[in-house]
Amino acid sequence: MSNKLDLKALTALVIGSMIGAGVFSLPQNMAAVASPAAVSLGWLITGFGMICLALTFQELTLSKPEVQGGVFGYAQAGFGDLCGFFSSWGYWLSAAVANVSYLVIVFSTLGLFFDTPTFKLFGDGNTLLSVALSSILIWLVHTLVLRGVQTAAIVNYVTTIAKLIPIFVFIIATFIAFKWNTFTFDFTGVSIADEPSLFDQIKQTMLITVWVFIGVEGAVVVSSRAKNTKDVGRATILGLLICLFLYVSVTLLSMGVISTPELAKLQNPSAAKILETLIGEVGSAIIGIGLIISVSGAYLSWTLLATETPYTAAKIGMFPKVFAETNQNGTSIYSLWLTSCAVQLCLILMFIIGGGYDDLLTIASEMILVPYLLVAAYLMKLSFSELDTFKVKTISFLATVYGIWLLYASGIHHLLLATLLYLPGLAFYIHTMRESGKPGFNGKNKILLGAIVLASIYGIYLVAEGVKL
Repeated sequence: MSNKLDLKALTALVIGSMIGAGVFSLPQNMAAVASPAAVSLGWLITGFGMICLALTFQELTLSKPEVQGGVFGYAQAGFGDLCGFFSSWGYWLSAAVANVSYLVIVFSTLGLFFDTPTFKLFGDGNTLLSVALSSILIWLVHTLVLRGVQTAAIVNYVTTIAKLIPIFVFIIATFIAFKWNTFTFDFTGVSIADEPSLFDQIKQTMLITVWVFIGVEGAVVVSSRAKNTKDVGRATILGLLICLFLYVSVTLLSMGVISTPELAKLQNPSAAKILETLIGEVGSAIIGIGLIISVSGAYLSWTLLATETPYTAAKIGMFPKVFAETNQNGTSIYSLWLTSCAVQLCLILMFIIGGGYDDLLTIASEMILVPYLLVAAYLMKLSFSELDTFKVKTISFLATVYGIWLLYASGIHHLLLATLLYLPGLAFYIHTMRESGKPGFNGKNKILLGAIVLASIYGIYLVAEGVKL
């Protein structure tokens, strides 16, 4: 079986990576912080920014096909080995840690169906039974990926189609029930006492939208597996537009079914409560089953991306060579083992320390935004030399500004705390440089290392001061 991925498989990977549990909670999340007008403007700004970022990926895959490694290769080509390594390490660690959240959500959702007030089988996804079943799921997916990227991609394609069905059912039901008067009631929200200004509301919506588009780079990460390099950019744009349509529809149509103040009070996943209001208890079941399928599919997508990261980085000299080794099915076995063991370890730590896991997830999620900014900055750098055109300059400038905004909106202190998680990766980097006979820290690398160390020291200070995330 060929390990090359076609346009459909790449697009499914992009969609599967972006759509997890968040889409089912978007109605309440948005209504809690903003009016319909602010939500509409927030999606407009976010959609424009993400399209610029997606166009950046597309431009680089077409203009720099010789740069291997996708997202991390661009960071290495533009800013050196250490920067490229930190990009790949941060991306891998974020994907591994975030996967634990998918396991927690799967079994907390099962708790909606099987838990009783006096007997919590699954609880919030952190009971002993939940952890045991999550561990089984980790190694089932591990076995599936061992059979080859193509096999896993086929399964991901099926789960992506399955997760879209309940979302489209929700969109159709809310479209039919949509009432313009409900949607436009206090359209801007500024007439309510102590309500934030329209600008503040828009900013709040964008804090939410920062996270629902993570995964847009899915096709770029596995670009070395693509049958046609041009399909990487096409899949990125297509997947983004589909997800943007779904997110906007789910959010705005909900505001035309239930008033914004009432929507803000719903329990999540709020989509289940809305659909239950429209078609009865079967609506809640549809969303519950859809959420489990969606999150399970997202777990598979991110396992593929996490496994591909050390493999791709090793091929371009940013990770130890052992991670470039594959089995007969083309799967990077050592990279997969590293990923599965990391997820298993995080799951056990989550069970032991409880609430501390949320803090780790928040910080680790920040690390995935850094590669976005580096990709945009690399294209901007090229726009002043070999790609000196108005189109490239415009796209790269807008994408860079948006990348900076993402880091700002998600919290600069999170980025400072995230630098603590970069330090353990230096052992991998030093080993890699010794293998290739290169000096690990010279020139600009020393400056970058110094900046990371200083930021880490400040991060330790923030932890000691008890700064809340």
